[in-house]
Amino acid sequence: MPKDICEVTCIHEDKVDRVKQQMKQQPFEKVTTIYKLLAEKNRLQIAYALLIEEELCVCDIANIIGATTATTSHHVRQLHKAGIASFRKDGKLVYYSLYDSHIKQLISQAFSHMKEDSYHAV
Repeated sequence: MPKDICEVTCIHEDKVDRVKQQMKQQPFEKVTTIYKLLAEKNRLQIAYALLIEEELCVCDIANIIGATTATTSHHVRQLHKAGIASFRKDGKLVYYSLYDSHIKQLISQAFSHMKEDSYHAV
């Protein structure tokens, strides 16, 4: 029998009830959307580029990730719709940035975690 599973069934009802109650109050669908979007390499590269350089136009982002402007525009639009990125228009140029400090921390922490010696790939 594997060492990483219980050998008997034992439900700790107080813990289970407490966790279930708190989980009912959380926006799992919205959080899932954020992680799904960032699970795609181009969008994660865009987010990381915006972490390094606070604001970039679509043309610059396309050049950085090695994609067309049309493909990049599609990706940044998705990031914007999910509340990961925001944009501003300056004449004919559109500049994107990460939406807020929470998103910046999320991306930064993920990369910091991967650099730690304690990380073990599955």
